[in-house]
Amino acid sequence: MGRVIPASRGRARPRWGVRRWATATAVAVVGAALVLGGVLLLVLLQNSLIATTEAAARHRAQDVAYQITSQDLGEAARALAATASAGQYVQVIGPDGSVAASSEPAAGAAPLTAARPAPGTMLTQSVSGLASIGDPDAFLVVALGVQGQGGPYTVVVASTVQVQKDTVATLGWFLLGAGPVLLGLVGVAVWVLVGRSLRQVERIRAQVARIDAARLDERVEVPGTGDEVHRLAVTMNDMLGRLQASDRAQRAFVSDASHELRSPLATLSAGIEVAAADPTGRTWEEMKEVLGAEASRMGHLVQDLLTLARAEDAGTRIRVEDVDLDDLLDAEVRRLRSLGRHRIEVARMEPVRVAGDAARLGQVLRNVLDNAARHARSRITVALARAEGGAVLDVDNDGDPVPEAERERIFERFVRLDESRSRESGGAGLGLAIAAGIMSAHGGTITAEEAPGGGCRFQIRLPAAPPDPWESLEVRGPGSPGPGGRRPAGTPSP
Repeated sequence: MGRVIPASRGRARPRWGVRRWATATAVAVVGAALVLGGVLLLVLLQNSLIATTEAAARHRAQDVAYQITSQDLGEAARALAATASAGQYVQVIGPDGSVAASSEPAAGAAPLTAARPAPGTMLTQSVSGLASIGDPDAFLVVALGVQGQGGPYTVVVASTVQVQKDTVATLGWFLLGAGPVLLGLVGVAVWVLVGRSLRQVERIRAQVARIDAARLDERVEVPGTGDEVHRLAVTMNDMLGRLQASDRAQRAFVSDASHELRSPLATLSAGIEVAAADPTGRTWEEMKEVLGAEASRMGHLVQDLLTLARAEDAGTRIRVEDVDLDDLLDAEVRRLRSLGRHRIEVARMEPVRVAGDAARLGQVLRNVLDNAARHARSRITVALARAEGGAVLDVDNDGDPVPEAERERIFERFVRLDESRSRESGGAGLGLAIAAGIMSAHGGTITAEEAPGGGCRFQIRLPAAPPDPWESLEVRGPGSPGPGGRRPAGTPSP
């Protein structure tokens, strides 16, 4: 009985898209900025207005106090009446607590404040109204003590601050009313702009969605805006180009592999049918060596294909250890001499130690030497020497050099420059591709050149100093990055 998937897990929850998130975020950020900025503006404006009013009141009180001390109370009273201004009341309170002089008749009945500071001292207070004169507006009261001829006097200046508060309140109501309108404009603008940008992204997405394995040659339309959407379209086209190249390479790999495997399979199938049709067994005795050779050749081909596939998939790992490259080369030269097909000369064999996998490096040497043996007419020359920062190995043969136009392509898989040669003598064209992949993983290089005295040369360069003896490198395909896939040395490679 199948397991029932809950609706909450089987169906994705609807989520806001980029357009809604961008609009909501913009409105929220602008709204928060308006609130904080508005509050700060109102506070600063109110403090500034009150400070200006207080400074004017203090200055007025000091002027009146100067007149009292430098002249007399009568002169101060006449000056108060002459310089009276709207919204400001000035009193001079005598030593007995009564109003000795005032700027307005309405303020001459009773003191505006009960504060009586000592001479030379100034007090400031805010009141919500002046009950003695029946004015309900807010006032700022400044009281200054002064020593007159008849005793201590108090100069009182009451300046209205109602206008300032009304101004701040009006500005606050304006901000409160304009804020939603501004937020609405911001939301609409962001919604429209993001929508226009996303329409181009959606168009690119729809075009890419229609492209499948059979239509990898199609490309998305690139807008001429020169912005991020333009770069996105260019990147998508580059990616599609890489996918198309990878698809072509994969198809070519399958086609080449099938072509290489078809010949030994056909030979094996035909040989088995013919041998099975002969009841005497004589045909089997005659063909078993041929069939065995074809089976062995197919096995080597499959192993080479597996090595290449793992290398390109970054699945094959190698251990890094100190390797005596001269010992590996000496063993491969002895093996090649045992075949007795060509004369093998060792021009130089300097002891060189490199960092790498001995088995993989031996595979490189074997592939290169076997390739030289297939192309040489009579002589193969090897020379191993220490170079600055590494080792250099030259493998020369007296065959025809690789044409300059083909010296990079020869390291691709299934490449055989001499198509007239039989596969039995020419190989499958995988040895050099495998060697290039292993050399890339070791941080080295392999190149095809023309030997100084004529003939063909393959030159191998390897770094001598290991980057870290406790790290390992990862085999990658030809032309791919070098070191990777590190793990402790000594761990068995897969």
